[in-house]
Amino acid sequence: MGLFKFIRSPNLTGLMLRLTFTFLLLLTSLAMQAQPISSAERIEKIKATLPVIEKLYKEYAEKNHFPGLAFGLVVDGKLLLSGGQGFSEIATSTKATPQSLFRIASMSKSVTAMGIMALKKEGKLRIDDPAYLYIPELKNMPGLTKDAPPITIRHLLTHAAGFPEDNPWGDRQLDTNDEDLINLIKKGISFSNVPGVTYEYANLGFAMLGKIIGNVSGKPYQQYINETIFKPLGMNSTIWEYTEAPKPLLAHGYRYEDDVWKEEELEHDGTYGAMGGLITSIDDFSKYVGFHLSAWPPSSAPETGPILRSDVREMQMPWNFNSIMGNFKYPSGRICAMTTAYGYGLRWSRDCEGRTGIGHTGGLPGFGSQWQILPEYGIGIIAHANRTYAGMATINTAVLDTIIALAGLKPLPIGVSNILKQRKQELVKLLPDWKNVEQSGIFAENFFPDRSVLHRKKELDVLLAKTGAITGSTDMMAENQLRGTFLLKGSNGDIKVYFTLSPENPALIQQLDFSLAK
Repeated sequence: MGLFKFIRSPNLTGLMLRLTFTFLLLLTSLAMQAQPISSAERIEKIKATLPVIEKLYKEYAEKNHFPGLAFGLVVDGKLLLSGGQGFSEIATSTKATPQSLFRIASMSKSVTAMGIMALKKEGKLRIDDPAYLYIPELKNMPGLTKDAPPITIRHLLTHAAGFPEDNPWGDRQLDTNDEDLINLIKKGISFSNVPGVTYEYANLGFAMLGKIIGNVSGKPYQQYINETIFKPLGMNSTIWEYTEAPKPLLAHGYRYEDDVWKEEELEHDGTYGAMGGLITSIDDFSKYVGFHLSAWPPSSAPETGPILRSDVREMQMPWNFNSIMGNFKYPSGRICAMTTAYGYGLRWSRDCEGRTGIGHTGGLPGFGSQWQILPEYGIGIIAHANRTYAGMATINTAVLDTIIALAGLKPLPIGVSNILKQRKQELVKLLPDWKNVEQSGIFAENFFPDRSVLHRKKELDVLLAKTGAITGSTDMMAENQLRGTFLLKGSNGDIKVYFTLSPENPALIQQLDFSLAK
């Protein structure tokens, strides 16, 4: 028996999960047909999912023998829901809470990447600079082949430096010092590939990035990150060295072995802290997640963060291809192909429905964690657990999927640009008669040569015969600033109108398509 109250019947648990996920599939289908909801209603619907979220985390923790965990849901940049279960320290029965300080392992990597972007913002380095400009010892290090290019900062950020996957080794390097890292470089590094040709996860690369930050800034890596990133974001509880944590808040790490929890020895901070040394809470790290969400959608609002929003978006882009999973299965059971890639210290994914996820996992002896944002939905999730390599990505994905289904969430609407509104209004005035359309001045030079007015009119007339006379139109639904759709309302049905504008200024209609609305 563990620290959580276990459900006695595994068959009953499995049945409950199957019924729950079947129900969620139905809700997902219904949500696809739901009408848009207001911002306030959206927030209330998300809040209402808290009991289900807590149940999902509880069952997952029980199944996987976690001593404790903490979680948080960030919505529109703010921590909306949070909670904790089990114990952060078993011996003292200290309860895990959103204030508990967990070591988050490789979730630290994007913070290191943000430090690099801060130095880029200061004009002190460039992403495609050779790394040897900032770690001189790399200059004469032998490559794998004679034609191997120099390792760049971008290679290090995206796991493309050619270093071997080093998780088992890297996880025991946290307290290594700068001198040890430089000596490793001087002896020569064993490469698995030449730089720039493939993805291979390498903690060593992020230790080097930490060293670059220290060398370029003239400050210890940790001090630079604290001053440049954490302080502006108000992350006042996030630390690197576990001995600095208030004792009641520090989460101790455990492994589950021989049917009991055994405490893992905590490692001190060092050079490899840049790849996995951060210690933080849900309350604190939610501010960092909120900043990542704030980069979407792009806007002209004042900059308020430690780096530019455009640099945050650059971090989140899929710079290095990783994999295609044709049979990826969500925890609910539905199959939806997914492709994955790596940005700057961030994992990127996009599934068959176009849902984009950005974030990172973390795993060390005693700990497992993950955070993920869905920018189109304006939501993000964080979860920390204190068991060795606790796999939190699966449960976080399930939780996000469940919230979207239960709350009936849809991607946040894209703001409709003035030029889209204008062209839509001008189109509505011309249709369905097309009178003087060639003199209207709203079409690009390719439009009429591509297809004559006569053929376009015949196409629309066929649809009007089914929908009846036009009685009005809906507002635009934008895909981006120069492309979108609206409906022509008919007495017996609707016609979907799609158009896209040219790169000219002012932008003109270069493509126009009609179809029956479903």
